[in-house]
Amino acid sequence: MSAPQTRYPEAAIEVDKEVPLFRITRDFRGTPAQLMKAHIDPELFVRWIGPDSITSRIIDWDARDGGSWRYVSERDGEQFGFRGCFHTVSDDKIVQTFTFEGMPDAVSLETVWFEDLGDGTTRLHAQSLVDSFDARDGWLASGMETGVNEGYAKLDELLAAGQL
Repeated sequence: MSAPQTRYPEAAIEVDKEVPLFRITRDFRGTPAQLMKAHIDPELFVRWIGPDSITSRIIDWDARDGGSWRYVSERDGEQFGFRGCFHTVSDDKIVQTFTFEGMPDAVSLETVWFEDLGDGTTRLHAQSLVDSFDARDGWLASGMETGVNEGYAKLDELLAAGQL
């Protein structure tokens, strides 16, 4: 008898043709509460965020309505800073801003929510609204897809190992 599969297919990333928005959808073997914890607990967040080629550390993290956050990722001696503000942190939804410090004028408004599909499976829904189509397309061309999929694969591993 083989072990159950814990890694799901890659995330679906879709663009909106009417507004500069992209959406991400991905299923996980875990509960909405586990996924929420992975997104708001700073010690867990840095273990899965981003591509395999980086390491990240939290600089500031206040996961509450009105709180702020900042983390720095490093690859091959080069550092990349990210920051934002939490607008809403509820049981199953996060609304926050997101800024890559290398492009400080390109601020996005992100919403992440978790849909319980039953049988221990949860669908993550995320959407990011940016200020222009050019900025949105630049994010998508930046390798974001790799970071999303490799990060979510690490999140699968944390869930499978019972670390959430």
